[in-house]
Amino acid sequence: MKMGINTQLLRQQNGFSRHFLCMDIDFPEEDVPYEEEILRNAYSVKHWLRYIDHKAKAPNNGVNIVYERALKELPGSYKIWYNYLRTRRRQVRGRCLTDPMFDEVNNTFERALVFMHKMPRIWMDYGAFMTVQCKITRTRHVFDRALRALPITQHYRIWPLYLKFARKYDIPETAVRIYRRYLKLAPDDAEEYIEYLTSVNRLDEAAQQLASIVDNENFVSKYGKSNHQLWNELCDLISKNPDKVRSLNVDAIIRGGLRRYTDQLGHLWNCLADYYVRSGLFDRARDIYEEAIQTVRTVRDFTQVFDEYAQFEEVSLNKRMEMVAKDPNATSEDDIDVELRLARFEHLMERRLLLLNSVLLRQNPHNVHEWHKRVKLYEDKPHEIINTYTEAVQTVQPKLSVGKLHTLWVEFAKFYEANGQVEDARIVFERATEVEFVKVEDLASIWCEWAEMEIRQENYDQALKLMQKATAMPKRKVDYHDDTETVQMRLYKSLKLWSMYADLEESFGTFKTCKAVYDRIMDLKICTPQIIINYGLFLEEHNYFEEAFRAYEKGIALFKWPNVYDIWNSYLTKFLKRYGGTKLERARDLFEQCLENCPPEYAKYFYLLYAKLEEDHGLARHAMAVYDRATSAVKPEEMYDMYNIFVKKAAEIYGLPRTREIYEKAIECLPEEHMRQMCVRFAEMETKLGEVDRARAIYAHCSQVCDPRITADFWQTWKDFEIRHGNEDTMREMLRIKRSVQATYNTQVNMMAAQFINSANAAVDSSNSDAMRLLDAKATAVNEQKERQALKNQTSSNIMFVRGETQGAGSNGKVVNPDEIDIGDSDDDAEDEDDDDDGDQSNAENIKTSEKSVTTCKDINDLVLKKLRIEQQEIPAKVFGGLKVKNQSDDEDMLE
Repeated sequence: MKMGINTQLLRQQNGFSRHFLCMDIDFPEEDVPYEEEILRNAYSVKHWLRYIDHKAKAPNNGVNIVYERALKELPGSYKIWYNYLRTRRRQVRGRCLTDPMFDEVNNTFERALVFMHKMPRIWMDYGAFMTVQCKITRTRHVFDRALRALPITQHYRIWPLYLKFARKYDIPETAVRIYRRYLKLAPDDAEEYIEYLTSVNRLDEAAQQLASIVDNENFVSKYGKSNHQLWNELCDLISKNPDKVRSLNVDAIIRGGLRRYTDQLGHLWNCLADYYVRSGLFDRARDIYEEAIQTVRTVRDFTQVFDEYAQFEEVSLNKRMEMVAKDPNATSEDDIDVELRLARFEHLMERRLLLLNSVLLRQNPHNVHEWHKRVKLYEDKPHEIINTYTEAVQTVQPKLSVGKLHTLWVEFAKFYEANGQVEDARIVFERATEVEFVKVEDLASIWCEWAEMEIRQENYDQALKLMQKATAMPKRKVDYHDDTETVQMRLYKSLKLWSMYADLEESFGTFKTCKAVYDRIMDLKICTPQIIINYGLFLEEHNYFEEAFRAYEKGIALFKWPNVYDIWNSYLTKFLKRYGGTKLERARDLFEQCLENCPPEYAKYFYLLYAKLEEDHGLARHAMAVYDRATSAVKPEEMYDMYNIFVKKAAEIYGLPRTREIYEKAIECLPEEHMRQMCVRFAEMETKLGEVDRARAIYAHCSQVCDPRITADFWQTWKDFEIRHGNEDTMREMLRIKRSVQATYNTQVNMMAAQFINSANAAVDSSNSDAMRLLDAKATAVNEQKERQALKNQTSSNIMFVRGETQGAGSNGKVVNPDEIDIGDSDDDAEDEDDDDDGDQSNAENIKTSEKSVTTCKDINDLVLKKLRIEQQEIPAKVFGGLKVKNQSDDEDMLE
């Protein structure tokens, strides 16, 4: 049903004209409420938007009429214009670009911009819409109008769309002009412009832009590239496109990079050479390569340049050979050209090692080792070798040299000598002696090599004169270690020089001159023990023995231990060989002087030599006194060997009985491991003499430091001794001592185990902890009583030499022990006792095995319980001294 609008209401609110416009329009019934609201609120954006939302699903004309009516009333409403334009764009979506509706939408945008020309969103939508329509000129005008209409602070919203439009179509000239305008506003985006120029193959302008940003120190790449990376890109661009990059001086740019980026010299040199290669200037490229390999300072740069150079020459040769092979009209000139290129390539490869050596010398011209390598590279080229040596000695500075500078001078002189130019070699040596070396030894080596050259030329007198000249005293005395003085002033104290001088005097001089040289060395106090020994040997060869001994004594006064060891050794050996026992007192004085401050590590040899002197030429008691002193003067690890020698000599001189005192002293002084061996030897000696009781007492004494678990060999030795020389009582006594010693060691282990148990069971409840404490207290009391009993037995059985018969034997042959405790055994015969002993041993071995397997607190607790339950016999009251436990059940309750 349709109905008309009340004309009276229209007349009252909107005037006659509006009534005239609407009087013939018919509205659907559902639009009437919105029309009435519009009539009442014609300038309300909210009501118009509500009406527009209502008409959203209506045909295009219906919603467009509402938008047009709204904009007629509210032409300055951004919200209505924005929604209207978005709706119109949506209506043409998917249509052909030639559809007239696109022009209607464009006209709508133009109408909107009359009022909305300051709104960037409208311009952005208009520009994007025009870009889709492929109308390049009109689109460019739209973006230009937008940039003119909007303030510069809003341009950043327009330029991305503008640049996207420029890149979308193949319009390089327009795009370049657009980018140039954009870079005035945003110069930091020059990399984007360079990328576009490269893509459209306008490399000349791209190189210009890249060069400008490389020169700009304040430029910061948005892609995170460093200035060095930009340099490399520029070099690659201009070197690989010489035909397209014409506005830049490529040679100047790359050479500027060479001065600026010294860590990339190889790459930059290759870029410059590549530029000339691509330009067709091959000779110029070859000059660049030669210049590069003559100037680079690192092996890496040299390798890069040389590989490129070699590849260039090889490719050039191959291309030329292919051209000549394919050309049927090739002449001899072409063949000569090929041969020339081949020779150039071979010459380049032959020079590689020499060029590499030049790089290393440019890197460090004071490297002596590299100069020697350079000389070897010039083998069979004497003129080049001479030039190299000359350049080397002129270039290398002594204070900056790496290696031994004097070797250059020496090899230079030897080269002349090898070629028969001895006078030139002498000139080189003479010049070398004037060089201010860092060390005196370097200058001394020069003089020594010079003298050796004269010896090779058989000019012996000249060699002696050179040594005499080199060792001459300077005008003023200087300290050898004073670095402020020149090495020429300090040369007179060089031991190397004086040693060679002494050798030359021994070989070619007289006795007097040679002796004077040795005396001068000693006066200067620069001699070594070897010099002293050589001097002594020299004097002995000429039968000046006392002079040799005086030389040894001077050397002994100059040096201390251990440096004086070799001198004393030579002196004493020569003296004994010379005089033997004829000057015994003097020999004794020498030995006493030697041994007065002799360290223990060197004492053994001299004591043995001293003792041998007394044995051969002196008194036996003196020899024994020397051996006795030696046992305490040598190192601890040599004391056992020394005691063995002492015992052997005492037995040879005085007989076996006199060795007892030595054995006793050795047993007191030696450590346990050597003391056991000494006791066994002592006991064996007493057994040989028939003193069985003495031997048994020695075994008993030694047993106190012999744990049966470790020293089973000792106990087996004692057992074998008792089997051969003892009886049933002595065997039982030995077994009792063994059990006592084992109990002593077990007590220590048990105390450690008890401490471990206490620490491990700290977290157990109070009742169990109380029971364990009572048990530990009881075990401790028993162990203390056993220890006191063992101490009493040891006190009553100290080592003393006793008679062979058994002491304290009763009428039945058994040993009567007044302190014996009756433990209620049912059997008293010896066999049962032996069985008990074996059982005790097996029980002890079982306990020992159990102790080794204990790894946890629970295992330790079980072990303690097992120990207490091994035998369930009642313990006599005498053991506890009146503190006997009431009954066995109490103990079991306590354990539980």
